[in-house]
Amino acid sequence: MNYFAIKHLHITAAVLSILLFAIRAYWSVTGSSKLQLRLFRILPHVVDTVLLVAGVMLAMMIGPEQPWILAKIVAVILYIGVGMVAIKRGKTPAARGVAALIAIAIFFYIVGVALQHNPMSWLS
Repeated sequence: MNYFAIKHLHITAAVLSILLFAIRAYWSVTGSSKLQLRLFRILPHVVDTVLLVAGVMLAMMIGPEQPWILAKIVAVILYIGVGMVAIKRGKTPAARGVAALIAIAIFFYIVGVALQHNPMSWLS
C-alpha cells in the first residue's frame, strides 16, 4: 500500500473510532443496555486495531523519531485510559460523563497534532 492509501485508511478509522466512542460513552452515561450489543462490543476494537496498525505503518514510513509522533503516542495511551473510565470503569454516570468529555478533548488534541505536525497541537 502506498502512503496516501494508508493515511486515508487511518483517517477513516479515526473518524469511525471517535463516533463509536461517543455513542458508547453516551450509552454508558445513560445506562443503556445497547452498550451490551455484540456489534458494539466488537466493532470498536476492530476499528481501533485498524487505526493503530495504519498509524504504526505511517510512523514507520515517516520516521518514528518525529516529536509530534511521540506526542500522538503518549496522547493515545492517555486517551485509552480515560476512555476506559468513560465506558466501563467510572463508578457513577457523572464520572463516566466527565471522563468521556476529557477523552474527546484528548482525541481532538491528537487530531491537532496530526494536522499541525507539532506537539503543541492547535496552539502552534
